[in-house]
Parts: sequence; structure tokens; C-alpha cells
Amino acid sequence: MSDNNEVQAGGSAPSGQSTGGQSTGGQGAAPATVYERAHIALQRLREEIGRAVVGQTGLVDEVLTALLAGGHVLIEGVPGIGKTLLVRALAKAFDGKFARIQFTPDLMPADVTGHVLFDQARQTFVTRRGPVFTNLLLADEINRAPAKTQAALLEVMQELQVTIEGEPQPLEPPFMVLATQNPIEQEGTYALPEAQLDRFLLKIRVDYPGEDDERRMVKQVTRGATGDRLNVDSVSTILQPATLTALQALAAAVRVDDAVVDYVVRIVRATRNWPGLAAGAGPRGGIALVRAARGAALMEGRDHVTPDDVKRLAAPALRHRILLMPEMEIEGRNPEELLARLLDEVQAPRS
Repeated sequence: MSDNNEVQAGGSAPSGQSTGGQSTGGQGAAPATVYERAHIALQRLREEIGRAVVGQTGLVDEVLTALLAGGHVLIEGVPGIGKTLLVRALAKAFDGKFARIQFTPDLMPADVTGHVLFDQARQTFVTRRGPVFTNLLLADEINRAPAKTQAALLEVMQELQVTIEGEPQPLEPPFMVLATQNPIEQEGTYALPEAQLDRFLLKIRVDYPGEDDERRMVKQVTRGATGDRLNVDSVSTILQPATLTALQALAAAVRVDDAVVDYVVRIVRATRNWPGLAAGAGPRGGIALVRAARGAALMEGRDHVTPDDVKRLAAPALRHRILLMPEMEIEGRNPEELLARLLDEVQAPRS
């Protein structure tokens, strides 16, 4: 599905057109809907990423869900589980631009956004764009940079633009920030401000791979390789950025029944007075959950959101928007446990 016109919000493919090797029309076959074609394209995208990234299917699916929803993700996991490899593979699969920033205590805001400098040769001021001018931005160990630098990323994430010397400069869509943080090493880190945490659509927690996946990973990475360079040569480009932007528009058009919206609101409101929680999610939590559920529905080729979509994405959409009481943390409890109980208590729509 490399043609940019094959996926358009509210459109349909010409009769007989082949998408991803499957017939979408012709005698004896009903034309595929735009959602079915999107599903085929996204399945192929998954497969291409899987050529480089072994296992971690949950991580891949949630990142793609956030991308379809036009959101950003915060990935929490130990080093060496394939976060950078995933971003590189995804960028190559849709022919997107990729940039990586290693966040450090001495990183300045201008190192992220760019700055104006005087060109001696031409005797004029020129703008040097920072690494945020890309499609996929990997903000590695984001919590190691001071709050001033983190704030520089906030405008980029929220407004999809950068202001340099008072001049706003829009970013080229699609744009997504994938920030990582290490849950083990806390020395020399700065806590992310609540306002910035709230800008991440999902917070994804990644654990070590299973034994079989780890065995496959070790074999694949070390097969004929010198050094530890990340290799995405096996990944083919199957989409273009414009096609991905069309998929995002299609995700935004996925239907959400009033009963499902009511279910989302009841979940979010329940977090505000749930036993063990010192603070619940704000209205942006419900908005994020609906957006993420739309992305998940499109991943499965559906034109509507189901309560199961909401349940499946409640933890990644809300875990960074709630605050445990101190006694819960002392007991070793985590947000996922409390959210699981909450979902058991909040009744889902029957249809």
C-alpha cells in the first residue's frame, strides 16, 4: 500500500484495485471499505517493523495506536529492549524523518528547538533548525534534562510548532515524540512536570522480553554482525508520510457512541475519589482515552469504538495522570492494580 491515494478519510478504492496483495474488487468480491484497507496497510506496517524488532508486540501496537491518534508516548523501560530500534524501523517503514536527542543535564532549549546565528561568510543571520524538525523524535532519557529544556519540548508537543526569535515555525506532519525514561536509575534525574506528563497520550511500560523472544533477538542481532549498530536494512518502505496523515484523519473519523463516551467519563471521574488515589485524572485523560481507542479501532479495521478498546487502553492512557497515596507506594502498589479494580467496578455498556 505505497500509493498515497489508497487511504483517504471517507473515500474508497477503485473497483478491482489490489491492496497489500488482497483483492479489493472485481467479479464475485465485494469492494473493501476504507477501514479494511487501512487495516491491511497497518498489518503490513506491523510486519515490516517486526522484521527488525523481535517480540514487544504490545509496545509496537501501542506506539502505532498513539501515532494514529496523533499523540505522543512516554516509554518507561530498562535500557536495551529495542526502543531506538523500534523508532528507526517505524521511520523507515513510512519513509519518515527520524531524529534522536540524548537528554543530559547540560542540554539547552536551543539544542532541542534550534537557534539563530550570524553567518560571517554571508554577513546575515540564519536560522539553524533543531532536531525537532522531523517526523519521529526520540527523546532519550527525557528526565535527565532540567525543567527549562523539558519545557522547550512542551510547545512542540502541544502546538506542533517551534518559536525561534519570536517567529513561529510549524512542523511538518506527521509528528510524534517518543520519550524514554529509565525506571531504575533516579540519581541525577528531574521529575517531569505534571503539565508535560499530561501531554503524553500514552505512557507505555515495557518489561524484559520473554525467553523465546530474547533467544530470537540474540540470534538475529548477532548473526553476521560486527559491533552493535542498529540494523533496519530488512525493513521496507511501504507507506509515505502523506498516507500516514490520511490514516490519522481516518482514525479521527472513527465513530464513538454516546454510551462509550459516557463509559470513558465515568472511568475518569471514578479516579478522582477512588480509594488509594491522592489525585485522579483530569478531563484531558478522558480525551486521551477516546483518541487512543479510536486508533485501536482503526488498527483492527473497524469504523467504531467498542468498550473493549477503552478497557484495553485505560492503563496506558491514565497511569501517568493519577497519583497514588503515599501509603500505597509504601506497600508496593502500582497504578495498574488500582485501575484494574476500578475497571471491574465501573459498568461497561452492554452493546
